[in-house]
Amino acid sequence: MIDIRPVTPAEYETVGALTADVYIGGGFVSETDGYTEHLRDTAARAEHADVVVAVLDEEIVGSVTIAHPESPLADVAEKGELEFRMLAVAPSARGKGIGSALVRHVLDVAYDRGDRAVVLSTQSDMVDARRIYDRNGFVPAPERNWEPVPGMELTALVRELV
Repeated sequence: MIDIRPVTPAEYETVGALTADVYIGGGFVSETDGYTEHLRDTAARAEHADVVVAVLDEEIVGSVTIAHPESPLADVAEKGELEFRMLAVAPSARGKGIGSALVRHVLDVAYDRGDRAVVLSTQSDMVDARRIYDRNGFVPAPERNWEPVPGMELTALVRELV
């Protein structure tokens, strides 16, 4: 059974390493990319957002960061929306429903808060993650696409809740 719960400070390093390793291993960032340090710094993320982990057989196998619209970690969320980012699932746990469980958790949190939508940004080459988003009803919002750095366009996806 997959247990999804808030990260503890004792787990920050584990979650940071998992997140960075998934993004580096997937070819989405390089070891020297400045963004990699943000992926590793779970403590800083936890100061400004909710970081949750997925635990399977007593091992952390996934994580996601949930940012409220007023958080400095929210890039595209507007009032009444919840944003998630840095979804990561350990390669050893792929195909076990971890990513989908984390996304459903975010949707549940947004619903319980009374938010009207959940938003995220993704890269076009994040094919596995995109399948999860598609299955969970996220649709492109091209007017919200953006470039964190020149030449790296991120696709904004939205899932309406109401």
